[in-house]
Amino acid sequence: MDLKAVHEGIQKFKRRKRIGRGPGSKKGRTATKGNKGQYSRSGDNPSLLKEGGQMPLYRRLPKRGFNNKWKLVFAVVNVVDLENFEEGEIVSLEALTESGLTKRPHDRVKILGDGELAKRLEVHAHSFSKSAKEKIEKAGGTCVVVEGPHSGPKIRNKMRPRKPKNAEA
Repeated sequence: MDLKAVHEGIQKFKRRKRIGRGPGSKKGRTATKGNKGQYSRSGDNPSLLKEGGQMPLYRRLPKRGFNNKWKLVFAVVNVVDLENFEEGEIVSLEALTESGLTKRPHDRVKILGDGELAKRLEVHAHSFSKSAKEKIEKAGGTCVVVEGPHSGPKIRNKMRPRKPKNAEA
């Protein structure tokens, strides 16, 4: 066999099968769908979750736990990790991401007080632990609290104070 003979007899563009076009087409009458039943009807394809009379899988499996979609995910950075920055540098949220200290997707950044810090830095984060704040200020630096974006749904008209019925004018 040579390379010219590799593709012999192979149709590149196969014509689609025209089903349900009368008895002369050889694919008429039941149109390759078998006889009767739900699957031979047009328009009624059952969901993959339906299992006839059998208890569906999503009802057989146990339901446990709770997925809290409003939970804030914190990226944690220790004071020791801030030693990588230069003296007097401003450590912003972008700088923490560029240095690889906050890699995973997160909502807020929190600085914790593990380790020691000998450099004067201006650290920007969403929150600081007490010990981290003390160690940064002891080294001559400052802690700047950054307001984070609001995450989660906005609850409207839930806890609105009621107006008094007999308002004195």
